[in-house]
Amino acid sequence: MNSETKILIIEDEQPICRFLNVLIGGHDYQVKTADTAKQGLQITANWSPHLILLDLGLPDLDGINLIHELRSWTNTPIIVISARELESDKVASLDAGANDYLTKPFGREELLARVRVALRLANQDSVTAPLRFQMSDITIDLALKQVTRDSESIKLTKTEYNILKYLCKNAGKVLTHKQILKEVWGNNYTEHTHYVRIHIAQLRRKLERDPAQPKHIVTETGIGYRLNELVAD
Repeated sequence: MNSETKILIIEDEQPICRFLNVLIGGHDYQVKTADTAKQGLQITANWSPHLILLDLGLPDLDGINLIHELRSWTNTPIIVISARELESDKVASLDAGANDYLTKPFGREELLARVRVALRLANQDSVTAPLRFQMSDITIDLALKQVTRDSESIKLTKTEYNILKYLCKNAGKVLTHKQILKEVWGNNYTEHTHYVRIHIAQLRRKLERDPAQPKHIVTETGIGYRLNELVAD
C-alpha cells in the first residue's frame, strides 16, 4: 500500500523539493527530504526508503558519485531528476546504477508513472522472479527458453535470446548499451555498442509487427533501450 511506501527526495533546490514533497506525499506515500548527499546517505541508512528521487547537482557531492556510493551497499531504486540534458549525463547516471532518468521540467503524471514502475519492478525483485512473459501475441518462457507467437516457435540466436531475457527481467527500465554489453558479452566488450544495435535490429525483425516503428523494444536515443512493460505469469 502507498501509505507504507517510503520515498526519499534528495534535492537542494527548495522550491522543487517542496513541490515534490507535496506531489509525492499527496498520493499517500511517506516522504522524507534531504538537501545534501551526506544527509541523503544518512536517511537512506537509517530509514530504508523504498525509492530515492535524486537531483544530480548537490552542493557536497555530484549526484553520479552519490549513485556509485549508494550502489556499493543498497539496491534501493533510484530515479534521477535533473536539469542536465546531455546524453552523457543520462548514460553515466544509468551506468552508475540509477533505474531511470527524468529531465526537468517534467509533468506530474509522468513522474508518478515512473515512480509506480520503479516500485513495481522493485517489488518483483523482492519475490520469486517471473519466468513467463506475454508481449502482445508473443510468449516468452524463460524456464523453457522458448519464444513463441500464437504457439509457433520464433527462432532466436543465443545472443538474441540473452538480450531479450535481460530486457524481460528489466521490463520498463532503461538499459544502457554498456549494461547490455556487460550482461550479454562480458566486461571486455563494453565499448562495442554496434553489437547491441545489430542484434536489437535482428530482434525487432523477428518480434515486432513493424520493425521500423517498434512498439515493444523502444530506443532511448543515445542511451540504450527500454522494453515496454510486459504481463508476467
